[in-house]
Amino acid sequence: MRTEFKSTCCYCGVGCGVLIETEDGTITGLRGDPEHPANRGRLCTKGATLNQTVNPTYRLQFPEKRMSRGGAGQRLSWDQALDEAAERFAATIRLHGPDSVAFYISGQLLTEDYYVFNKLAKGLIGTNNVDTNSRLCMSSAVAGYKQTLGADAPPCSYADILEAKVIFITGANPAIAHPIIFRYIEDAKAANPDLKIIVADPRRTESAEIADLHLPLKPGSDIALFNGMLHVLINEGLVDEAYVEAHTSGFAALADIVKNYSPEKVAEVCGIPADAVVQAARWFGASKASLSLYCQGLNQSAHGTHNNAGIIHLHLATGQIGKPGAGPFSLTGQPNAMGGREVGGLSNLLSAHRDLANPEHRAEVARLWGVPDVPAKPGKSAVNLFQALKTGEIKAVWIACTNPAQSLPNQAAVREALLAAEYVVLQETYGNTDTADYADLLLPASGWGEKHGTVTNSERCITRVQSALQAPGEARHDWEIVVDFARRLGDKLGRTDAERLFPYADAESIFNEHRESTRGRDLDITGLSYALLESQGPQQWPYPEGASAGKVRLYEDGRFPTADGKARFVAIEHKPTAEATTPELPISLLSGRMRDQWHGMSRTGTVPRLFNLEDEPLLAMHPCDMRHRGLESGDLAKVTNGRGEMLVRVGERPGLAKGRAWMPMHWGNQFINTPGANALACDAIDPYSQQPELKHAAVQIVKAELSYPLAVVRRCASQSEALALLQRARSALADFPYANVGLYGRTTPLVVFRGASAGPAADAEIFALDRLFGLDGEEGAILYADPTRRISKKAIAQQGRLLGVRLAGETQALAWLRQAMAEDELDVSLIRFALAPSAKPPVTMVARNIVCKCADVSDVQIHQELEKGADLPQLQKSLKCGTFCGSCVPDIKRMVAEHPPSIAAAA
Repeated sequence: MRTEFKSTCCYCGVGCGVLIETEDGTITGLRGDPEHPANRGRLCTKGATLNQTVNPTYRLQFPEKRMSRGGAGQRLSWDQALDEAAERFAATIRLHGPDSVAFYISGQLLTEDYYVFNKLAKGLIGTNNVDTNSRLCMSSAVAGYKQTLGADAPPCSYADILEAKVIFITGANPAIAHPIIFRYIEDAKAANPDLKIIVADPRRTESAEIADLHLPLKPGSDIALFNGMLHVLINEGLVDEAYVEAHTSGFAALADIVKNYSPEKVAEVCGIPADAVVQAARWFGASKASLSLYCQGLNQSAHGTHNNAGIIHLHLATGQIGKPGAGPFSLTGQPNAMGGREVGGLSNLLSAHRDLANPEHRAEVARLWGVPDVPAKPGKSAVNLFQALKTGEIKAVWIACTNPAQSLPNQAAVREALLAAEYVVLQETYGNTDTADYADLLLPASGWGEKHGTVTNSERCITRVQSALQAPGEARHDWEIVVDFARRLGDKLGRTDAERLFPYADAESIFNEHRESTRGRDLDITGLSYALLESQGPQQWPYPEGASAGKVRLYEDGRFPTADGKARFVAIEHKPTAEATTPELPISLLSGRMRDQWHGMSRTGTVPRLFNLEDEPLLAMHPCDMRHRGLESGDLAKVTNGRGEMLVRVGERPGLAKGRAWMPMHWGNQFINTPGANALACDAIDPYSQQPELKHAAVQIVKAELSYPLAVVRRCASQSEALALLQRARSALADFPYANVGLYGRTTPLVVFRGASAGPAADAEIFALDRLFGLDGEEGAILYADPTRRISKKAIAQQGRLLGVRLAGETQALAWLRQAMAEDELDVSLIRFALAPSAKPPVTMVARNIVCKCADVSDVQIHQELEKGADLPQLQKSLKCGTFCGSCVPDIKRMVAEHPPSIAAAA
C-alpha cells in the first residue's frame, strides 16, 4: 500500500516541504510539497535526492562500545549502553562537579530533541555547558538582532522578496546555499525588471550574476561599507528622521562615528569604487521597500555581531522595516537552527528567547521546570568547550547529530581535545563521520524520513514533521535517547525528581511544554498544537492563544521588545579580519558551500550524482597568484599556515580578486587525506556571539612537487556496492601525499580515486591499489605499459562493459572516462581508448550537458523525448525535469520551441 507523508528537507534553513512516498516500509518516491509555504513544490538538487540518502550502508544500527578509539565496536543493548553512560557521567559529576561535563548538539535536531537536551543540562545536571553547531553559523545573527531590535526574531518573510524594490545580498550566496530563496529572487526580478539587486561579496559569486551592482569588498570590511552607506544616507537626506526619532535610540552617537566614513575613505578600506558605495546607498535609501539578505559571510567573523548590526542600522535609519518588502532578513544556515534558538539551545540562552544572564529569566525557567534554580555561571560555547576539553576542565562530552572533527576551526586542536577527553559519547545517524573515530560510545539515532516533531525555518515558520518509515536496527529518536539517559542519570545522582522532570512518552508532550514556556514571550506559540499544524499546515510565530494566524512580518507598529520599546543603534567601527595577510601568509583563504553538497557530506556524500558537478576538492585562485607560484589549472598545491596544511588541486575561477583564494568547506577525512579547509580556519571568536571567524584565514600557497599521478575509476552494480567500496578505498588515502576518493555517476554509480606522489609508485603499491578496487585479476584485462616513463595502465572488461580502469603515471583520460563509464558509452571496440594517453574522448562519445540538475536530466535525454513528440508537460512527467526548483524550465521551453515541429507532429 502506497502512503504519502509530509516532512521537510533536512538541509538548509529554507525549510522546504517534501512529500515522502512509501510502500511496504520503503521510500519509493519523493517530491516537493506544493502546499508548503516555503517552497510550493520546488526542491533543489540536494532536496530532490533525499530519497537516495536512506541507504543503510553507513548507518549506525546498534549501540556500540569502543574498546579503543577508532577501533572495532562491541555491540551493547540499550540498557547496557545508557547505564554505562549514566554511570560515567554521574561519576564525573560527583568527582568534579556539574561543569565537568558538556553537550555539543546540532541545528539539525528537531525542536523537541533540542528542548530535552537543554533541560537535561540546565535543569537536571546543573550546567550550562550545552552548545550547538549553530554557534558556528547563526550566533552572530542572534546577537545582532538582540543588540539592535531587542530579540532574536527575523522580522521578514519569504513573501517580502516578491514585494521588494531593492534587494541587498551581503555575506550570502543564496544561488548556491539557499537555492529556493534564489528562485524567489529570480521570480521577483522577472516580475519587476526595475527591481535593483545589490550583492556585496569578496568574490563574484553565482548570486552576483543577477546583480545590478556587485561590490567586491575586501574580506572583513563589511562594517566600513555599512557605515559608509549610512554616511551617504545622512548627507543626502535619505534618513527617515521621523521614524528614527519615534522608534529608535542611539542614532546620534552612530551618526557622529559615520562622519568619518566618507565614500572615498570606504573605497580605500573596502577596495571598491567610491561611486559604487554612493549608488548602493541611494538605491537602498530611495527605495519604497528595501530588503537585505545575509548569512555566513557576515556571521562567521570575529566581529560578526557588529556586521549584523551594521546592516540592520540601514533599515532602522530609513524606516525600511515592518512593512511589505522591507527588513533585515538573516538566512538561517541549518534546517532547525531557529528551533534550537527558540528553546535556548545555546550556552548563554534559556527557553523562549530568555537570557541566561537575567536572574528573572532563570527564575521563570526554574519555576516552569520545577527545579530550585538554573545555574548562573555561563556555559562554554563551541570553541571554548573544546578548548576546555583539551585542558581537562571538561572531562566528558556528549555529541549529537554533528561532526566537530570536521566542522570546527583549527582541526588539530579540536582533535587533540577529543583525544584528551576522558569520555566521548556520539549520538549519530552515521557511523563513518570523522568524529566517530574519537567516540567511546556510539548511540544510533533516527535520521531523515524517520524522525517526528517540529522544525522552524528562516522565516519563523513551524512545520510538523512526520515519520515516513522506521529507523533501521535499534536506532531511536534523539529525544527518546535523551529522556531515557536523563532518568538513569537522575537515579545515579540520587535525584528523585528525574522521572518528574522527564515524563515524556512522545514528542508531542515535549512540544506542549515548550509551547507553554513561550507564553507571553515575543515568540508566543501557545495557539499552536500538533493537531493544528497537521490540519492547517505550517504556521509562523508568534501565534498566541486565540490567534487565527501567525505573523507574516514583525514590528509593523514600530514597537520593539526592548525596555523602552525602541530599536537601538550600536556605536560600531570598522575592524579588520582577525588574521591579517603578511608576506609569509599572503593569501586570504575564503571558504564556502557547494550547491550539491551539505556540511561534512555524511548524507549527500552517499549519492553518486551529487558529485557530478564537483567530484574532488578544488582551490580556486586568481590567475596572477597562480602564475607567481608556477601553477597551472589542475596542478597540486600545498596550502599552509600555523594551524595546519592541505594538498589540493588548483584552478582558475572567475570572480576572485588577486590575493584571494576560495575552497568549499565540505571535504574532510572521509574523502581526502587531510581534515580540509577547517584545518586552516581561524578560531578567533566574536566577543558577543562567541562565533569563530571560519570564513577567512591567512595562508601561504606553494606548488606541490608531486609529479606521479594515479587514478582509479570503478563501476559498481548498485549504490550499496559503491558505498561499501568507497569505505574500503578510504584506507588508501594515507598511502599517498595527495589522495581523494569519491563517487560519480547517474544510473551507474562509480567510485573514483585520485592520488599523487613525488616519484613513481612501486609495483607493490600499484598492485595493492588494483586489489583494493577489484582490478587484480587477469580475465578481461587490457594492459598498457611504458617502462621508460613508468606509465602503467590497466582496464578490466566484463561482458563488453568496462568494469574499472587504473591509471598510473599519466591520467589525462580521467577527464572523460568518468562520464563514459557512467553512461556505458564505451563498447568493446572502444575500451582501448580508456588507456590512451589523451584527454580527448572517442569521437563516438555523445557530448551532453545536464539541463535539469535537480533531476539530473541531460539535453540528450530531452531531445530523445522531443523526437517522440513530447511537449513540456510530458517531459516533466517522463523525465521529472523542471519539476523541482524550476530554474531549468526556461531552457526546456526554449528546447521545445526550437525542436523541428515536423518531427514532433509525425510521432
